[in-house]
Amino acid sequence: MAKYRVSMDIGGTFTDVIAFNEETGAYSAGKASTTPDDLTRGVFAGLAQVVDSPEDISFIVHGTTQGLNAFLQRRGEKVLLLATEGAGDIYQIARGHRTRLYDVRYRKPEPLVSRADTVEIGGRLGPDGSVRTPLDVEQIRAAARRFSAEGFGAIAVGLLFSYVNPDHELDVERILRDELGPDVQITLSHQVAREWREYERTSSAVIDAYTAPIVRRYLTNLQAEMLNRGLSVTLHVMQSSGGIINANSAREMTLQTLFSGPVGGAVGGVALSERLRKPNLIGVDMGGTSFDISLVVDGKPDVSNETELEGFPLLMPVVNIHTIGAGGGSIAYAESGGLRVGPESAGANPGPASYMRGGTKPTVTDANLVLGRVDPTWFAGGTMTLDSTAAETAVGTLADTLGLDLVRMAEGICDVANAKMAQAIRNITVERGIEPRDFSLVAFGGAGPMHAVFLARELEIGEVIVPPFPGAFSAWGMLETEVRRDFSQSYYGALAAADPGELDALLTRMASDGVAALESDGLDAEAIRLEYSLDMRYMGQEYTLTIPIGEDVAPTQPDFVAAASERFDTAHAGRFGHSNPGAPVEVVTLRVAAFGQMERPTPAPTHATTDTSYPFETRDIVFDKAVYPTPVIRRDVLKPGMLVEGPAVIVEQTATTVLPPHTRLSVDPLGSLVIAVDKEA
Repeated sequence: MAKYRVSMDIGGTFTDVIAFNEETGAYSAGKASTTPDDLTRGVFAGLAQVVDSPEDISFIVHGTTQGLNAFLQRRGEKVLLLATEGAGDIYQIARGHRTRLYDVRYRKPEPLVSRADTVEIGGRLGPDGSVRTPLDVEQIRAAARRFSAEGFGAIAVGLLFSYVNPDHELDVERILRDELGPDVQITLSHQVAREWREYERTSSAVIDAYTAPIVRRYLTNLQAEMLNRGLSVTLHVMQSSGGIINANSAREMTLQTLFSGPVGGAVGGVALSERLRKPNLIGVDMGGTSFDISLVVDGKPDVSNETELEGFPLLMPVVNIHTIGAGGGSIAYAESGGLRVGPESAGANPGPASYMRGGTKPTVTDANLVLGRVDPTWFAGGTMTLDSTAAETAVGTLADTLGLDLVRMAEGICDVANAKMAQAIRNITVERGIEPRDFSLVAFGGAGPMHAVFLARELEIGEVIVPPFPGAFSAWGMLETEVRRDFSQSYYGALAAADPGELDALLTRMASDGVAALESDGLDAEAIRLEYSLDMRYMGQEYTLTIPIGEDVAPTQPDFVAAASERFDTAHAGRFGHSNPGAPVEVVTLRVAAFGQMERPTPAPTHATTDTSYPFETRDIVFDKAVYPTPVIRRDVLKPGMLVEGPAVIVEQTATTVLPPHTRLSVDPLGSLVIAVDKEA
């Protein structure tokens, strides 16, 4: 019988796999090199480490960066954009950057669609959705002929006021499919985001059209390969919102998978917060290429309904993740007499110099190896052996350039990387009025636990938590989430003047759509729950806050306006430090999120030990320019109740945890490593 629940996180350097055995309640982890030329090879290499046969798998979910990588590397499809006649410049004009108004070096991002590839279509809707001018069918057919003649790969349709009345966009799609057939990628802006702001909605549609064919091909190939290897269960995909959907739905909503890979760690942080009863966590995921930061505030993920990717706005629910180019593979180099680290990465191939794959440039991993903080014979759980001599040569060459000795150069590389990462954490906390000292730092990713204590000291955070399988924590988090579908509807007007019956009817319709969508994915009605919210703002403001409502604050209640306004005032004060009670409030967008509860793993219980001793080896490791004889301990020998005094290094299959001097580690009942950081040291 199938007995494994499996998740996969396909990163830029490694593919991580987590399997939960439903019979024994035990987790196992696998790690394989990502194979960019054919990602399925890396996937099945990782699966082979944790399950005997694909037929043993009862549930599988994965995070993919296919769409994101296609966008970042600008290898998406050539897109033809159809816009309303007279409004063809909306996408090109875009918006000014509010935070870069006085930056003389700022340049707007190069649009994914040129003005020459934007076709204006006759036909016009009014702001109330009424038809002012009928569609020009011949212009649509001419656009279809141009699509075929000039080698376009996808079409994005962004017509004015389609968020109020989608009929014109639907008619455009019907005509295009009559001309071009059913297989052409056509993205309608109202289906991607049924919200106001023409530029943002058009930008979202363009990015979807640009990346969707690549994601669809990938999912189709992955499903076919899984079926060929005997894996017949439904494939699920992580969404940017923190929920999952099945692969068939993901092919229809590819934009929702854009941040699929990094989000797993944020979802894992929420599950960890619940289990540890620690409501405020900062999650830091340091892999081979990037450093991702996410927040859990009051036990909930930090989710926004819009985001920005390299200057392009996206209207969709997304877990806020702040990413910088800092990872184990980040390359160190000299510039203007100073030391720089990243954002360029050695990646998986050739990788750091110590990987012995042809790389010669020094990286953060090479620096840690020089300092003794990485076990060269048991890297990635013994699946790789690192070349210490190659690391010393690469770091030493840079040291000679800057006039430093080998050890000072290696520590300098780590210090610069740590400073960049600490500043990135400040950007997502301090700049938003959040005090990092009130949070615990959760470290994961292959390199996160190696640098976590140094980051905590710089930020004056007193506690670091390293969860089980930290190198595969994003994959672990994917097993802890729910199916999720999101629905939005623009509804602009003063809250006090809103028709309660109309509001309630719209929310009810959206809720029905959510239930129907989840039931079509195979979920029972009893497993479905709904969350309602309103995007609100003070009258005269430009930007909104999303305010949850429910049975205690519902449109049909007599005190709805006062209760919703009070909830908005409280949220505004919490976010910006001030509010204006009594000021008129506007509603901009209605939202409904439908959640389908999945079976969550129930791990076997662990028990504290009375034996506080553990085996270890001793290795010389450098901390603050001094060499310390340091215990090197296998994590699997550490049981709940044990204590470890720093300096020490904890090694395991998916990561290495470094404890500098003046720290203390304990093992909690869930198997997490909890490190007390001495801020005074």
